[in-house]
Amino acid sequence: MTGYKHGVYTHELPTSIVPPVVSTAGLTVVFGTAPIHLLDNPSDAVNKAVLAYTYSEAVQKMGYSSDFNKYTICEAISSHFALFAVSPLVMINVLDPEKHVVKGTETVTIAKGEGVLLADGIMKSSIKVTSADGTTTYKASDYELEFDDDGKLHIYTTVATEIKVEFERLDATLVTAADVVGGVSLDGSYKGLELVNTVFPRFREVPGILIAPKYSTNPLVAAVLKAKSKNINGLFQSIAIVDVPTSEVKDYTAVPEYKNMNNLDDPNLFVCWPKVSIGGNQYHMSTQMASLTNLIDAQNEGYPYHEPSNNNLQMDAAVLEDGTEILLGLEQANYLNGQGVVTALNFIGGWKLWGHRTSCYPGNTDPKDAFISVRRVFIFEQNQFILTYWQKVDKPGNRKLIDNIVDSKNIDLNGKAARQFILGGRVEFLREENPLTDLIDGIYKFHLFITPATPAREIRGLFEFDPIYFETLFA
Repeated sequence: MTGYKHGVYTHELPTSIVPPVVSTAGLTVVFGTAPIHLLDNPSDAVNKAVLAYTYSEAVQKMGYSSDFNKYTICEAISSHFALFAVSPLVMINVLDPEKHVVKGTETVTIAKGEGVLLADGIMKSSIKVTSADGTTTYKASDYELEFDDDGKLHIYTTVATEIKVEFERLDATLVTAADVVGGVSLDGSYKGLELVNTVFPRFREVPGILIAPKYSTNPLVAAVLKAKSKNINGLFQSIAIVDVPTSEVKDYTAVPEYKNMNNLDDPNLFVCWPKVSIGGNQYHMSTQMASLTNLIDAQNEGYPYHEPSNNNLQMDAAVLEDGTEILLGLEQANYLNGQGVVTALNFIGGWKLWGHRTSCYPGNTDPKDAFISVRRVFIFEQNQFILTYWQKVDKPGNRKLIDNIVDSKNIDLNGKAARQFILGGRVEFLREENPLTDLIDGIYKFHLFITPATPAREIRGLFEFDPIYFETLFA
């Protein structure tokens, strides 16, 4: 109960201008396989979104192997943290020790109390050690186990000079497209690509880029990546970057046909061909494009208005799956760009990502859909609008709420225009877009006009011979 008051009192009111909430434009979410057998608790890293800000943190949480063909998440770890020095990275491993394992047995020679198992992916918890003839089973206290930097399991014991070891090992070849696609279990748990819906609730960061190195060459995985990029948590959007399989498509002229036959044509989907290589290590172009995009964003205050195209990749060759080198000329690379495909070009300034068109081009030429940077700005702005004004949901729909949203968003857009992030933008609350029936039902529509600069895809110089300068001979 309010008592009798006498004097001067104060009361705080909410700020009439709402500061924007930052939407992480390039937060990369990678789906794939990781060497989780190297972890103390492998099951903790199965079908779960894991966030890392440093190389060491990523290795600690997912394990690491240089065999990118088996362990595709390690490719993203290497590209993100080592080659491009960007962070963070969200990793989702689908390699499951409950499903993707095979049994094995090795006879190991013990020299100076140490032996090495040759198999890869051995699960420590599955180890059973016996004498070479199998008559004696040794207890866990009779030996010690330790992985080396190459992922090989060393066994230390003095019980015998030769032992037999039975084990279960992870087999990444058993992972299928269905495992990557995943779904929702009967108990309500998410698996595979469905786990993208857990990233924001878990980390309060909106996914910006979705990749699945190696697995995105599968049309089913690519299709689901495309679908998820348009509907995250029922609200947000992202981009997805996929690869055309170089084991199947070995000539650049066949890439558009593969793209069209597999419906790789969406504004939020970027398609890459071929693979890239550095020091003999192959990377999917989608992986390096995601890392490069993060780097370019970081150089521009995190705002995605700058194209990653015509910026250096970390590579010394463009290759097919079998290692065959691909060297595209400018006309060939431009042909792919004109078909909505991103590639690599070694022309001026070393190897660079080459291509600024989303996969919907040339079927869709709307600039907000067809240019990569423009598309990413529209996605960023929509995500930011949701994040910023979610706090206004269920507030009274009066003039104060309308002015608050219009004024604060216009200030935000004016600031971006002043910093040359966009050419201009504004928001309006229009009578014709808010019929009485909608207002009665609690629906309020705000019209945002925004114009990012389109990339200067073609710069022409017009040269003319001008005879007037012969007059300089008679100066």
